[in-house]
Amino acid sequence: MSLGANHQRVDAMAKVRGRAAYPGDIRHESELHVKVVFSGQPHARMVSFDSSRAEVIEGVLLVLTAADVPVNEYGLTMFDQPVIVGVGATGHSDVPSDVSRWEADTIAVVVAETAEAAQLGAESLDVVWEQLPVVGDIDAALAPGAAVVHSEVGRNDYHRLRVRKGDVAAGWDAAAVVVEGTYEFPYQEHAYLQPEAAVGFVDDEGRVTVQVAGQWTAEDQEQVAHALDLEPERVRIIYPAIGGAFGGREDMTLQIVLALAAQRMHALGDTRPIRTMWSREESIVGHHKRHRGRVTARWGADADGHITVAEADVVLDSGAYNYTTNKVLGNAHLSVCGPYEVPNARLDSVAVYTNTVPGGAFRGFGAPQGAFVAESQMNKLAAALELDPVEIRRRNVLRDGSIGITQVPMPDGVTIAEVVDGCADAAAFDQEMPPVEPFAPIATLPADPAALRRGRGFACAYKNVGFSFGFPERCDATIELQGSEGDDEPTGAVLYHGGAEVGQGAHQAFLQMTSEATGVPLDRVRGEWSDTATSGDSGSASASRLTWMAGNSIIGAAQEAEKAWREGARPAVGRFRFVPPPTETLDPETGVGQPNFTYGYVAQAVELTIDVETGHIRIDRVVSAHDVGRAVNVGLVEGQVLGAVAQAHGYALSEDLVVRDGHIVNPRFSGYLIPGILDMPERVEPVVLELADPLGPWGARGMAEMPMIPYAPAVVAALHDATGVWFETFPLTPSRVLEGLRTAADALR
Repeated sequence: MSLGANHQRVDAMAKVRGRAAYPGDIRHESELHVKVVFSGQPHARMVSFDSSRAEVIEGVLLVLTAADVPVNEYGLTMFDQPVIVGVGATGHSDVPSDVSRWEADTIAVVVAETAEAAQLGAESLDVVWEQLPVVGDIDAALAPGAAVVHSEVGRNDYHRLRVRKGDVAAGWDAAAVVVEGTYEFPYQEHAYLQPEAAVGFVDDEGRVTVQVAGQWTAEDQEQVAHALDLEPERVRIIYPAIGGAFGGREDMTLQIVLALAAQRMHALGDTRPIRTMWSREESIVGHHKRHRGRVTARWGADADGHITVAEADVVLDSGAYNYTTNKVLGNAHLSVCGPYEVPNARLDSVAVYTNTVPGGAFRGFGAPQGAFVAESQMNKLAAALELDPVEIRRRNVLRDGSIGITQVPMPDGVTIAEVVDGCADAAAFDQEMPPVEPFAPIATLPADPAALRRGRGFACAYKNVGFSFGFPERCDATIELQGSEGDDEPTGAVLYHGGAEVGQGAHQAFLQMTSEATGVPLDRVRGEWSDTATSGDSGSASASRLTWMAGNSIIGAAQEAEKAWREGARPAVGRFRFVPPPTETLDPETGVGQPNFTYGYVAQAVELTIDVETGHIRIDRVVSAHDVGRAVNVGLVEGQVLGAVAQAHGYALSEDLVVRDGHIVNPRFSGYLIPGILDMPERVEPVVLELADPLGPWGARGMAEMPMIPYAPAVVAALHDATGVWFETFPLTPSRVLEGLRTAADALR
């Protein structure tokens, strides 16, 4: 059996021994260097651009501007961003290309013999700007008479969603208690291990080629081909080892500009590879973030704790460009009422453009923001009714046959009730917590035991597995069964697959599933990965979809290969494209529609200790329960839980990205504090449940994003349990916690 076994990852030894080649490690003796030049302007119109001083610098070979881009637009879900901002653009684009709407808009690409010459060339550009009003946040974007970020759109609130379910007035009449809050959630930086890096060249078959870290080779290929006005087959994308992603590599950073530079240098007769790598500061400034936003919510429940009604107004800050905001807003929209039966609801959600860093994909994709609201509201209801927080969830969670917030039945396989119970049992939530233990001193004085308070909290969530809202999902796989004439059984198998290995162990899972599907022993199965020249369209390494989608594509490819084998082909090749059940866009007036074909489910219990004199929080224990359907590799599942909890821990407690007047003011890890080893929870206990997904391969269910989603509201609930104070924003830095405690104390005086 290959499934369920804790096999060592296929890439483990190369990575721990330093042999794996990440994009920043790929070097060529004759390589050229690129400097991507940011505008530094949150909102300004370029009046003039002069590169003559740069072009005469020794070693500078080429300065690419907006005029060099054949189709000067890109965007993952809508074309609303110029590849290069500048005057004199000649290529097609519906987006005005002379306006910088974000400090990291690209205004030039300098190609040079050395990195030093490229940098000097960038510093020698002469640019004149006309300053425009900076739309710095949601309030500025929605204010009467606000400057418009995108003149071609004509307004800043550019994308809206609604739900109108049941009879809201009747729901309020039936409510015995009402809870409300205005919740604000922050940016989060992906902080992956390797900053953006890429190598570009034209390969032996004339394809413009980019070696880069990404999450979807086929989509990168499409974006590059569109901007360069090429057929996709003339563009090749290759993913070497990828140093983390978490959604941060879904959108374009270097792909298009490296391809453009390689193409232009090749046209000039220079075939040398071109490379670049951003500094950490450039990375933090130059790629998108988790969306910040605000939700005002009001819920009612009857005396038994059953939700009667929910209303919410959701606003997400898109930043300067859409990226995936319209899709993230959809997930937040679905999540803001939680995994609960809500008979009556009014939801209004909107995305707004601002002159700030764009929001985009990040682990959880809108669900952490929505869950912070839903779970805080549910915990407030439990407190108001003096109900156990687990029991109130048991009374309200969705089940098979439940009508979801979009007024259609949930897809079969709803297991949130079992997950809630599994988490509560593992956490012994019905028993007393251990007594307070003093903080262990590290670099500061130990806490005063009299100032320590203990508390625990509970939260749960659900999230889609796979793409949503009518997007045409698909996943390709090719399997080659190896052998010679006369062989009764294959001697080996090769899987060709585009699915990106971004650190999560996907390729190991793919190999185990291939072994299971073909019967070929695991040590005789190998993979060829993430190269558009050899692998098909896998879809993205996102939406907790890759194991689910790839597994189904592997099953189909194995069946096709086995058919060819029985018919005498040696080797026998099977190709298969898996297409799941369709999803639907939501009705713009009512929100009715089937947005997803399956979901993942999670519950978490958190125990903490708070020093009320300093505001410091220690997380003592986290129990994180998940229905994974079928664990392909238990070690990888548990690793995903531990990693996601670490990421969620930083989001909830320490990561505070400051944006002022459109500029990120702390673009370094010295000022943006991701948690270190001594900041981690004392104990993290994964609980792995295997309740088969009806549509999943061997019953497997996606889970990689789930541990990220309910952590912040669980921490807030534990903090309330310890102090009696609700917090409606985070990160819960010591200063913010102290301010909240003092404000609450002042209100009681």
